[in-house]
Amino acid sequence: MAVFEDLKIVDFSWSIVGPMTSRYFADWGATVIRVESEKYPDAVRSSPPFKDGIPGPDRSSYYSNYNINKYGITLNLRNPDAVSVARRLIKWADILLESFRPGTMKKWGLDYNSIKELNTGIIYVSSSMLGQTGPYKDFPGYGSHGASIAGFNGVTGWPDRPPVLPSPAYTDIVAPRFLVVSIIEALFNQKKTGKGRYIDQSQVEAGLQFLTTEILDYGVNKRTANRNGNRDAHAAPHGAYPCAGEDRWCTISVKSDYEWKALCEAMNRPDLAQNLKFSSQSFRKMNETEIDILIGEWTKRFSPEEVMAMLQHKGVPAGIVERAADMHNDTHLKYRNHFPVIDHPFIGQHSTEALAIRLSNTPATIRFRGPYLGEHNEFVCINILGISDEEFIHLVESGAFSQDS
Repeated sequence: MAVFEDLKIVDFSWSIVGPMTSRYFADWGATVIRVESEKYPDAVRSSPPFKDGIPGPDRSSYYSNYNINKYGITLNLRNPDAVSVARRLIKWADILLESFRPGTMKKWGLDYNSIKELNTGIIYVSSSMLGQTGPYKDFPGYGSHGASIAGFNGVTGWPDRPPVLPSPAYTDIVAPRFLVVSIIEALFNQKKTGKGRYIDQSQVEAGLQFLTTEILDYGVNKRTANRNGNRDAHAAPHGAYPCAGEDRWCTISVKSDYEWKALCEAMNRPDLAQNLKFSSQSFRKMNETEIDILIGEWTKRFSPEEVMAMLQHKGVPAGIVERAADMHNDTHLKYRNHFPVIDHPFIGQHSTEALAIRLSNTPATIRFRGPYLGEHNEFVCINILGISDEEFIHLVESGAFSQDS
């Protein structure tokens, strides 16, 4: 039995944070129903890569990746009949996810205070850019904006160039991990007490956890972190170095005298290990530009795989900078089946990502592909909510599933 096989989730969220969160539970057996709008579908449906480069709401492999193992319906929540269906879904569910701008769910009468008596045990999760309270709570945005507000842009890039946006949008990728843990804790409480809980997540605050050192440094020393390229305060050399081939690179990081001597030995340059300018970490930091030039002249004679193998054999931390093709052909990732192939009626056979966590007794599985827009309107209403055929026809005719212009 899958660990979350009996769990029921209604997911009103969109883009990355909410759908990535619900996919963890879907892959471990939960029944997840994605609710979208026909007129304003999930923004990721319009995000590449598309099959054959042709855009379309059902042709994005980006959307497909985050919505595996989920049912998909469309609701026009400006329609009272659609709101009635939404309330039935909420009554059915153990967990509700939403990631709208604060106040949106209240406008439809679907906020936590409006529905908590409908389902007293529900875990209601709101994830937004800056949380549900505070002077900037209504600020809309995506993970790229969240990364900027959290400060990641300011410390990413080169000191003599403009800030660089981390890719992918940083807060989109880290926030789901916090949500999953919070929801699991709430499920333990729900199981013990039968009571629900409201979870309010600020995606920016989730991202701030990964700038703790820089934030504390300012709080204690009033020192502001700046862009520093590939440099690291505690390592020298530390960077990505050019290798043989087109746009091929290998990263190298040296944090001790032992590693420096081992690097010099691998380069067949014992003279560098004896050079006073490079004899200690502090001296190497002072002369790091010269070191980078020397290493680059050596690495460009070999492939990144060869550089990595030589240095790791000597105990020097090194790793190739993998491109998409490298990762898909990576022997280790292939062994772990990290990129399983699925079939899709609009995209065809294509690779997707497995979860990075493996449970021994209840492994995550891909049971079915992500839904095309509105694919399961009838199935969810009739087979899950128990709506009669006659009532379903009325819902269709009333425009509950479609969006008027």
